[in-house]
Amino acid sequence: MYAIVEIAGQQFKVAKDQKVFVNRLSGEEGDKVSFDKVLLSGDGDNITLGAPAIDGALVDAKITRHVKGDKVIVFKKKRRKGYRVKNGHRQSLTEISIVGITLPGGKKSSSAKAEPKKEAPKADTKAKAKKEVEVSENLVTRAEHRVEGNIEINVDKLLHSIGTAAKSDADDLKEINGIGPAYETKLNEIGVYTYEQISKLKAADREELSAIDGITREKIESDEWVKQAKELLKNK
Repeated sequence: MYAIVEIAGQQFKVAKDQKVFVNRLSGEEGDKVSFDKVLLSGDGDNITLGAPAIDGALVDAKITRHVKGDKVIVFKKKRRKGYRVKNGHRQSLTEISIVGITLPGGKKSSSAKAEPKKEAPKADTKAKAKKEVEVSENLVTRAEHRVEGNIEINVDKLLHSIGTAAKSDADDLKEINGIGPAYETKLNEIGVYTYEQISKLKAADREELSAIDGITREKIESDEWVKQAKELLKNK
């Protein structure tokens, strides 16, 4: 059984015994909490939709710990205006463990349905790793794409154009002629990790990257980064 529930202004798909990172909740570690804004529940082929919430449905949870997300650097710059502002932020988070899901009519998720999952510990490990990636991407303020140092570049605009990638999926960008270890490090610092991202660079994106010391639009075009990245993708 699973449910989609609204917690602290965000929606999550949860199941029994799952651990979730949410925006900071009031309460101490070990406290029990309940959430009644259950928007949808599913049990096999049986799906119940709320309007907007399901009356009488509850998601019970326990506060595991309070933490802070990784620091994200927000850098704003207006070209030729002399305007530059740099701020840092760490989101306050609470880790909760889902105790059970209760639906109208007394239906409640039970440990009997959860026990068979113990027969496949490898699958549980993969599922846990997947959840940790989702937390890193969605709740911990895109830690892997933060900007280190005073790079004058609109990172959000660039990554929106070429797409984001996790550090764990990084390619060896040094395989591209013109990108050495120093340039690879600088590209990684702003969230550029893969051949696919390089292959999607447009004229405006190349202009943005020219804010990085040593990298110019002319260098990107003359060394044919985009063409090389596309070739490396084919042979990957």
